[in-house]
Amino acid sequence: MTNRYTRRLDGDDEMRRRELIDKIERALSQRSVAELEAISYDLFTKGYLED
Repeated sequence: MTNRYTRRLDGDDEMRRRELIDKIERALSQRSVAELEAISYDLFTKGYLED
């Protein structure tokens, strides 16, 4: 039986990557500037963002 959870497991990596990026974009679009600055700082200190 296929449902939304098993479908994710069956999809190719690029499709899953796109789904995750879309979810992250939606979540970030709802954050305040202060929250975005905190997230940015966290990602920068972990080496995911360059100055």
